[in-house]
Amino acid sequence: MVPPDKGVGMPSSRVSGSARWALLAAGLSFAGPALAQDTGDGFLFRRPTGTLTIRGGYDRAGAGSDVFSFVTERLTLGRGDFSSLTLAADLSAQLSDRFDIVFGMTYSGTSARSEYRDWVDQDYLPIEQTTSFARMPFTVGLRAYLTGRGRSIGSLAWVPARYAPYVSAGAGAMWYKFRQDGDFVDFETLDVFADDFNSSGWTVTAFGSAGVEVALSPRLCLVGEGRYTWARANMRESFVGFERIDLSGLSATAGIAFRM
Repeated sequence: MVPPDKGVGMPSSRVSGSARWALLAAGLSFAGPALAQDTGDGFLFRRPTGTLTIRGGYDRAGAGSDVFSFVTERLTLGRGDFSSLTLAADLSAQLSDRFDIVFGMTYSGTSARSEYRDWVDQDYLPIEQTTSFARMPFTVGLRAYLTGRGRSIGSLAWVPARYAPYVSAGAGAMWYKFRQDGDFVDFETLDVFADDFNSSGWTVTAFGSAGVEVALSPRLCLVGEGRYTWARANMRESFVGFERIDLSGLSATAGIAFRM
C-alpha cells in the first residue's frame, strides 16, 4: 500500500510542474513586447513621425533673363551651361495620416570656361573667362500623400505601403551668385582688361513638386521627385542695369528617405 502522504504528493508535483511551464510561457509572451518597448518605440509599435530625405540629381536652369542672353551671344556659352547637378535635403514632420510639413535645402552650382566668339587679343589669342552660377533655396512646404503610406495592425504594429505617391508645394528664400572672372573687352576703347564681375544676394522663391516613395523596409525608402522652382532677383554690384535674373529651374532627383 502506498503511504497516504506519497499518494497525495505525486499528483500535486505534476500540477506544480505544469503550472510553472504555463507561467513561464505566459511571462515570455508578455516580456517580448515589454522588452522591445523598453528599447525604444520601434516601427512595430508606432507609426513614424517624420522623415529625413537626401536626394541628388540634375537641375535644368531656366536662364531666361537678359543677362544670360548677353553672355551667350558674346561668349562661347549656351543656356545649358547654367544647368547643373543638384543636391537636396528634406526634414519632414507628420501632421496627419496624409500631410507633412517639410523643411528643405537645395544646392545647384556650375562653372564653365568660355572665350569671346568674335574677338581675340593683340597676340591673336582667345580672350578667356570663367562663368559660375549657384543657387541655394531654403524652403518650408506642405506635402500631401495621394494614398495611404501605411496601415496599423491593432495597436502594436505599423506596416508601410509599398508605394506612396505625393505632391508638395511651398515657399522660402533663395541665395544666388552669378560671377564672371577673367579677361574682357571694353567695346568703347577695344582694350582687353582683367576683372571679376559679381552679383549675389537673397530673394523669395516658391516651388511645386511631385514624387513617390518606394518602401524598402519599415525605416527605409527610395524616393524619386520632380520639382519646379521659381525665383527672380535684382542684379547687383557689377551687373547694375540688367533686368532681374531668372533663377528658376526644373529638377529631377532620386535618393533615400529615413523614417523616424
